[in-house]
Amino acid sequence: MRMRVAGAQKGYAHAAAPVPRGGCWDSGGKSRGSRRFQPPALRGAAAMSRTDPELLLQELGGWDWELCRRELPAVLPRLLCMYQESEDWTEHVRVLRIMTEMFLPHISLADLEQTFFSKVLPKTLQLYDNLMYELSSEAKGLTSQNTELCSTVRNLLQTIVQLLETLTSCVRYVCTLQECVPLENIRTLPSSVLYVIKNTFTHCKDSESVYCEHLHLISDLLQAMFKETYSLQKQLMELFDQISVGSASAEDNITDMVSVIHTVLEICSVISNMDHALHANAWKFIIKQSLKHHSLLQCHLKHSDILSGLCKDTLLSFQSCLQLAEEMKMSDIQEGTDLRLFQKTVKLCRFFANSLVHYTKEFLSFFSDLCSQLHQLFLQIYSKFPPSLYAPVISEVHRDEISRVFLVALDPLINQLLPFSPFMEQVLSDNLGLPPEQQLPQCLLLIAIMDKLSSQPEEVQTLWNTGKRLSFFSALFLSFQQCSAELSLPVCLPEVIGTGQPAVPITLYHYVCIHLCSYIASTLPPHFPQLEYALLDAVLGSSMITSLLAIDSWCFLARYGTAELCTHHCVVIAQLIKSWPNECYQVSALGVLLRRMLFLMAPDHQVEFAHKFLPEEVENLAVWQHVSLKALNPDLGKRVAHQLCVAGLAQCRQWLNSRRAVGELQPVNIAISVLLAACSFAGDTLEAELQASILGVLCQFWTFLQAKQVSDEPCLQQTLCLLLRLLEFFIQALDAQLITQVFALQSSLFQLDPPDHVRLAMLDFLSSVGKVFIPQEAQRQVIPQLSCLFASLLADQTWLIHQHALEAFRHFAEETIHEDVVPQCLNSEEIKNKVVNFMAKVRQAEETTEARIERLKQERITCSAHFMKMAKELESTGEPLAKRACHPPSEEQYKSAIGTIEGAVEAVKLLLQKGSPPAWLALKLEALHTAMAGLRDSIR
Repeated sequence: MRMRVAGAQKGYAHAAAPVPRGGCWDSGGKSRGSRRFQPPALRGAAAMSRTDPELLLQELGGWDWELCRRELPAVLPRLLCMYQESEDWTEHVRVLRIMTEMFLPHISLADLEQTFFSKVLPKTLQLYDNLMYELSSEAKGLTSQNTELCSTVRNLLQTIVQLLETLTSCVRYVCTLQECVPLENIRTLPSSVLYVIKNTFTHCKDSESVYCEHLHLISDLLQAMFKETYSLQKQLMELFDQISVGSASAEDNITDMVSVIHTVLEICSVISNMDHALHANAWKFIIKQSLKHHSLLQCHLKHSDILSGLCKDTLLSFQSCLQLAEEMKMSDIQEGTDLRLFQKTVKLCRFFANSLVHYTKEFLSFFSDLCSQLHQLFLQIYSKFPPSLYAPVISEVHRDEISRVFLVALDPLINQLLPFSPFMEQVLSDNLGLPPEQQLPQCLLLIAIMDKLSSQPEEVQTLWNTGKRLSFFSALFLSFQQCSAELSLPVCLPEVIGTGQPAVPITLYHYVCIHLCSYIASTLPPHFPQLEYALLDAVLGSSMITSLLAIDSWCFLARYGTAELCTHHCVVIAQLIKSWPNECYQVSALGVLLRRMLFLMAPDHQVEFAHKFLPEEVENLAVWQHVSLKALNPDLGKRVAHQLCVAGLAQCRQWLNSRRAVGELQPVNIAISVLLAACSFAGDTLEAELQASILGVLCQFWTFLQAKQVSDEPCLQQTLCLLLRLLEFFIQALDAQLITQVFALQSSLFQLDPPDHVRLAMLDFLSSVGKVFIPQEAQRQVIPQLSCLFASLLADQTWLIHQHALEAFRHFAEETIHEDVVPQCLNSEEIKNKVVNFMAKVRQAEETTEARIERLKQERITCSAHFMKMAKELESTGEPLAKRACHPPSEEQYKSAIGTIEGAVEAVKLLLQKGSPPAWLALKLEALHTAMAGLRDSIR
């Protein structure tokens, strides 16, 4: 009676049975029929339980459901005592199974933790640790010959499998209790089970190193252990769907739940390469529980670890996709097991992308210090996927599937991050220091962001367009500048050009330009200062291709915007050119921009521009030298051309009639440039008087130019290039003396190894010589010089010079009437073969794509190292540079000055031969004679 009363005490309420009510249980937990024991036998079993544990266990095997329920208070403590004191592993597992299967179902939910889990599970973990330690120790000596040791290891594995089965049935039972299970009622269970799961999976993962070449001896049991652990984890996750954490005040519950999530996170790192479904389910649990208990856990979770794990596993899955795709490409397999595995892996990538999106949406406010991880995720994905030069070669079908399934799922993550200021600061940082393989990904990420910004609220656009250190526009141009190899190849990206049309591949430059112009069209007026600053900064930058992108974008802005905006920008650019202190590449870039934008200016605004920058005023010639007069309406163009000729001639004559100082040549070069612009526009329609004046001035310039002086003075080199270009317009009007002078100077200068831009100017002039008949009296001197110049330039090792020489020689050979000159220019078989192949349009041996990519990668590394060195040198010069010491003039400077004097004397001689001198000339010569005598006396 006392046992019956105890069985009815509070805390041992009747629970649903896991087996039929009438069934009996043996030690293995299986039904053996409907046999019942009578009370005398029961009293005997209770008495024996105090003295003989084995007899108790045997008798318990015959107890039915109702008897277990009644005798629970008396028997369970005895079983717990046996469980704690036992040193036999088999008995441990046997007792645990009896307690779990026969008595656990009769314990109320409220008493599970205190009565059962807190007392049973710590010992269970101790048993598990001992089993795993013994297993690892015995595995070291495992051999196929040692059958006894092999049997021991297999028994250990079998015991662990039984232990896992028992834990699974324990968790399964709790799942049957009710829909909502308070965590505090089973507190010890989740942590204990997760401990077992983690360590068992770790053992399975390390099995090759643990068992080495003897793995086959126990592989069946290892497989059973893995499957049972898999089931245990699955069952535990089902249980957590019913668990309630409680109110915010339940700190222990929160701590336990956070610990569970972090432990499952550790399990994810163990199983990442073991099973896709298992891995995905573990992450699904983490995300689901984090979101389910968001309000309670958000301040306690290790968001850094979770985000890092998500990013890492996303990348690992993505790399697996690419590896499979690459292998299928190499083996030319398009179906079968590999394809199915590839498709499963792509779907796993999509799962991780969706998980990132969901987790980021809920916990973005905690990511302030984690944005670099998300930034790197995008960069690494883009760097391993076409069109990256560092991506594996995969088929177009697989590339499209990855894009359609994975990248599309990842795309919403960018939308979520756009309003987040720390992410903006990370992406637009001016000191990212990205490796070469991440330069294009950064550019593509910025374009992806740019495509979304136009649909964002104004405050989000302001966040990105104003930036903290760099505006979005500046960051895009800076990133684009780093993609030299991809622009040189060039890489291509798909783009839909027309509505309803399929995407077609276009070059990276075209792709960036299209998307940038589209974004410029949607830029809000308050953000125009940042846009204009970025455009101007890019135009003035050292990268030619970036400058060209800025010019193209600026011209789109001029065309898309109002006529007033276009005019305003043209005036600002012209003012910049006009105020620039000297000629440099920045002025050339501004000149190209002004030249193109003037074509977009309204006709009435062009007239206003001509009034604002009067062509007849010398200070405005710097602006007009860059303008194509064809952009103006015909009447305005003729008027401006005439005014430019008058002003340019006046400037040239002023210098020619002065002391002809080389230091004063810059305005003269500008004057020659505007004469060139006027001749390009007017051509033969230019007034005959102006043509004669220009030709006369040209003759005067050639009388004083000397090869050595031109070689030493960059300013004179520019003058020579301009004069050669201007001579092309008057090639039919050149007399024998001038032709002789021009070729004599070029031949002498070529002996002094002139720079490339001078060689290119020579080639342009030589190309036009085919149009003219060389006078008889000049042929003996000119023709050998002409053939020698062509032969030398055709043999030039610089690719650009050589290609230009082939073009120039083709033009000359097609037009000249001096056919005997052509073979004289080809003074070697090698040059002759190159010219013949070029004219026949024979394709030369081309570099393979792979070789070209590798070459461009190396060039990028070399250039980056050079630019970094320059930047460091620039940073190290924080203090003002010391003034340059004054050195005595060199011998070369004296030679240059004397050369100038001799050239002036020769020019005067030539003028005296052509006509009577002015009256003041004799007095001027006398004064010069006196000055020369003074110089001679100062030497003595």
